Amino acid sequence: MRRMVSLSLAVALAAPVTAEVARRELGQLVMEGIPDIPPTVEERTLQYQATRSAAMVGWAADGSGVFISTRFGETSQVHFVAMPGGARRQLTFFREPVGQVAVCPDPAAGTLLYARDVGGGEFFQLFMFDLANASSTLLTDGRSRNGGAVWNRDGSAFAYSSTRRNGRDTDVYLALRSSPQQAEAIITEGGSWRAVEFSPDGKRLLVVKGVSANESYPFVYDFEASTLTPFHRAAGPVAYGAATWAADGRHIYYTSDEGSEFRHLRLRDTAGAKADEILTADIPWDVEGLELSYDGRTLAFTVNEDGVSALYLLDTRTRERRKVGNLPTGQVFGLRFHPRSPQLAMTINSARSPGDVYVLDVRTGQLVRWTYSEVGGLDTNRFVEPTLIRYPTFDQVNGRPRQIPAFYYRPRGTGPFPVLISIHGGPEAQFIPTFSPMLQYYVNELGIAVLAPNVRGSSGYGKTYLTLDNGYLREDSVKDIGALLDWIGAQEELDASRVAVMGGSYGGYMVLASLVHYNDRLRCGIDIVGISNFVTFLTNTQDYRRDLRRVEYGDERDPEMRAFLERISPLTNAHRITRPLFVVQGLNDPRVPVSESEQMVRTVRANGGTVWYLLARDEGHGFRKHTNRTFYENAVVLFLQQFLVN
Repeated sequence: MRRMVSLSLAVALAAPVTAEVARRELGQLVMEGIPDIPPTVEERTLQYQATRSAAMVGWAADGSGVFISTRFGETSQVHFVAMPGGARRQLTFFREPVGQVAVCPDPAAGTLLYARDVGGGEFFQLFMFDLANASSTLLTDGRSRNGGAVWNRDGSAFAYSSTRRNGRDTDVYLALRSSPQQAEAIITEGGSWRAVEFSPDGKRLLVVKGVSANESYPFVYDFEASTLTPFHRAAGPVAYGAATWAADGRHIYYTSDEGSEFRHLRLRDTAGAKADEILTADIPWDVEGLELSYDGRTLAFTVNEDGVSALYLLDTRTRERRKVGNLPTGQVFGLRFHPRSPQLAMTINSARSPGDVYVLDVRTGQLVRWTYSEVGGLDTNRFVEPTLIRYPTFDQVNGRPRQIPAFYYRPRGTGPFPVLISIHGGPEAQFIPTFSPMLQYYVNELGIAVLAPNVRGSSGYGKTYLTLDNGYLREDSVKDIGALLDWIGAQEELDASRVAVMGGSYGGYMVLASLVHYNDRLRCGIDIVGISNFVTFLTNTQDYRRDLRRVEYGDERDPEMRAFLERISPLTNAHRITRPLFVVQGLNDPRVPVSESEQMVRTVRANGGTVWYLLARDEGHGFRKHTNRTFYENAVVLFLQQFLVN
């Protein structure tokens, strides 16, 4: 069941965290210690906040256009675009964002599935949307967490994941389009399961049980026999990624890191007639997205090459592949083949341009831009393209200092520049240079140099690197921030006396931990939905997430591990933090509960520290509503102006 906010926490939210700091409200926002935002800040940030992006979510079943996700009001909604550069016709109109769109492949159906939650709580419900009359039908129970819907090839049925059985395990359900609210649970084995793709004949379903970023287990479910056949053959844990059935229904293209540091593209004969074929053994990076053409002759896949996407096209008959060379440098995702022709749609996003939808003609190589997202009238030629740098840290690899990758956004001029260290969440995530209007604001308008490190534990650099911060190694990733501070001190154009840290989720923990360990070397910190105490976090995070997080952070039920987690938690060491702190939180966050922020705010203030606190009652793990996000971004600018720049 969904955990309700406790009475004590509700009382805490209704009153100031300390008697000395008054709360004030603005819409759904609750603020403490935050001054009024000056008009000069609001006016200058407005252009940057007016930018928007578009993302590909699916072709129309008849190929007549594309469905995209973009925002024209408060939240991202589904729109339809009929031609390159065509008008974006909005289809859904809700206060909450719409996501996880799955278009029914039957042109006669005229329908799609989408997921939507309430207030950022991430208890997503599935809806069926009728394109003819713009009506939505709720398919799920309104309480559990649902998502990951996939259609079979003829659009007669779909599968999805749900926690409805016990609120803890994620099972797989099957529903018919003719009776979509009468879903049947087909996989109730316990753990976290998701549907990947139906076989071409619809008789089997590829599913995956996830354990951690380093361990997952694919199976093939047979509908007629009601059996699960293991896909995994290796002796130890393997991380599996994307997968898709070949046109013959016998073979499966998939990615895994079996016997390798990186996830290679492989081909499996499900009949077991021969060993798996490795198709990208010569590419020393992770293969990420996969998409098979309508005729099964072309497999498109993306590769994460040191944080930048590369797109490849593989001829499935000859096994020959070619790298697509005429794409803008950036991130490529959301691959979708046209249902009737060799056209590949995708989203392309870069540091200097917002995400937009492009279509590649596989035969001719012609790339056509379909959407043109606004940038608030700004000159994107002035936006900064980051440089990938590497800096040495405290330990060694093969007798030499380990190198930590980081993206460096350098302002114009000679410096010395104040520095903002931006730390990603996850922790098994990776900072990649995508379009961030506010990051560009920090660089161009405030003259702040931004460094975004991928400390140990980040994805994209091999499975060994991914595990270097697990369990008792947790604070080694914090030491990587200390090494970055050393690197900053050696750069003439950077001001080592003016450095701030900022991060969300696990990145929020890293902000707090950095302030604990390097308080005297930092000016301030911005903690967004961050973990302040690993034990209370693991105790209070939602049931369906707890075991997944224990694999990464450690099991707090073990006395020795519990003592370690308590010892390294920022809350335990909050007395070391004397620099100004800005804490940002969503009330409905199911991942990092609001109590993590509240207890940190109380403790730092009790120690005499300066804390700004921003709480959104209608948000969860981050701010998704435009009004809330606008205020938050303006407050961050003011905080940086007061405590870093000046």
